[in-house]
Amino acid sequence: MDSQSHVTALYKYNHGHGHFSSPKPSQLTSLLAKMARGMLALAPLVLFLLYISGTAESAAAMASTNFIKVSCRSTTFPALCVQSLSLYATTIRQSPQQMAQTALSVSLAKAQFTKTYVTRLTKFKGLKAREYGAIKDCLEEIVDTVDRLSKSVEELKSMGRARGQAFIWHMSNIETWVSAALTDENTCMDGFSGRTLDGKIKASVRAQFTQVGQVTSNALALINKFAANH
Repeated sequence: MDSQSHVTALYKYNHGHGHFSSPKPSQLTSLLAKMARGMLALAPLVLFLLYISGTAESAAAMASTNFIKVSCRSTTFPALCVQSLSLYATTIRQSPQQMAQTALSVSLAKAQFTKTYVTRLTKFKGLKAREYGAIKDCLEEIVDTVDRLSKSVEELKSMGRARGQAFIWHMSNIETWVSAALTDENTCMDGFSGRTLDGKIKASVRAQFTQVGQVTSNALALINKFAANH
C-alpha cells in the first residue's frame, strides 16, 4: 500500500465507535515523511527526462534555424528572409516545401496589411486629384497582389506530394502568380511619377510596396529552389 493509501486508511470509518477516526500526529508526520522521500527519489528521474526533452527540442530548433539561414542565402534579401522566417522555425523544420509555404504566407500577410493601409489612404481629406488617382491605382494593384498570393498559398497547400507532370503544373501556376505579384510595386509607383507628387504620401506608399516586393521576391526564390530540387 502506498503513502496515499495509508492516509486514506487512517481516515476510515471506525465501525466500533460509530465515527470517523483521525490519524495521530505522529502517524501523519511519518506518512508525510514517506511521501516526501518518495518524491525526492523520483526527482532525479524527472529532471533527467526534462533535460533529455529540452536538449532534443533545442537541437531540433537549432537545426531548423540553420536550415533557414542556409536556404535564405539564395534569396535577394537574405537578412530579411532569415528575420521574417526564423519565427516559424518549429513549423518549417527542415522541409523545403514548408519553407516555401511559410515564405508565401508571410508575403500574403504583408500584402494584406498594405491593402488595408492603402484603403485608409484613399479616405484622407485634402488629397490632390492626381494623388488620389495614384492611390486608387495602387489599391487596385495591391488587391491583385493579395489575390495572386492567396491563390499561390492555396495551390501549394493543395498539391501535397504531387509528382511528375502534376508537380510541374502546380509549380507553374504558383511561379506565374508570384512573378505577376512582383510587378505590382512598379505599376503602383508609376502613378506617383514626377516631383509634383513627392511627399509623405508617396514615401509611405513606396515603403509599404517595397516591403511587399522584398518578401515576395524572397518567397519566389525559395519556391524556385524547392521546384529545382524536387
